[in-house]
Amino acid sequence: MAGTDEDTVAAADDALYVLTAVLLTPAKFPSVLGDDYPEACAALGLPPLADGYGLVLGQDGDGARWTVVVDDVSLVAVAVASWDCGMEYDLSPDERTVVTALPGWPLAVAVAAPGVPAPHDPGPESADRPALRPPDTTVWGPAQRRLGADEIALQWAQWRAQIDDAEFPTPAGSTDSAADASDGGDEGAASTGESAQADGEGAPADAEEATAATEDRTGVETPGHVGVRRVLAEARAYVRTPPPLGRVRSSFAPGDARTLRADGPGWSLVARTDDIAFILLDEEPGEVLPVGRGPALPGLLAALDKMAVRPS
Repeated sequence: MAGTDEDTVAAADDALYVLTAVLLTPAKFPSVLGDDYPEACAALGLPPLADGYGLVLGQDGDGARWTVVVDDVSLVAVAVASWDCGMEYDLSPDERTVVTALPGWPLAVAVAAPGVPAPHDPGPESADRPALRPPDTTVWGPAQRRLGADEIALQWAQWRAQIDDAEFPTPAGSTDSAADASDGGDEGAASTGESAQADGEGAPADAEEATAATEDRTGVETPGHVGVRRVLAEARAYVRTPPPLGRVRSSFAPGDARTLRADGPGWSLVARTDDIAFILLDEEPGEVLPVGRGPALPGLLAALDKMAVRPS
């Protein structure tokens, strides 16, 4: 979780009491800061270096908040992994690895260093730029949407257990190949609140056109979700034209599967390469839209996973 009051690095004109640290790399960055790695870097005023950074968050002796940016990514990765396992780790980056010290914190930190004043922004005399502030997540918007996608990826089993595959409509007479990445899967209905429930009021997520209704292969017009269709179309476009670095990321999942995360303007997608997908949209606060596996979603997910950034 965090370091101790003995974990210090040089920051500004004082030592920094380390509270926590995070990675800022193409494959792993605080998604609350942006839809992709360059956008997250821009939020901190940093150039998007290929190897990324480590962000060390702490307080100086006066209690002021500081974010120390270091280029020793491996050191920060080891510290974060150790803390995640409940182990102690003395995170003390060498001063030669410090890229810059930024006033404030870009993320919410729930702990404080013992024996120093309560966390506060440094005074203007200590910094040459405005203090960093965590994105506002009290109202629904891009930051809250991305945090919601993070939670689904972290608690996949819990969210997946709420979906009954029988609720997904099956397009009659479909002959699409599962390897065809030009289509999506079957779309379930939007679910409100904190849980996801598919109610079957969906349509095959063909998604070549972002229309509210389409005609399936039987000639019967069925309702579709315009937002889901748009997301699937934009995700397919990523396969043809690679998006900014970090828009599509692939991480570990049980078995031979991968957890796939993709983001775009106003949307986030979380999926398992061997299962379904969930979509969140800026224009639908608090909604989680499940997309069934269908005949073609596997091909789309496989194509996205192939071009995704992976942790080294």
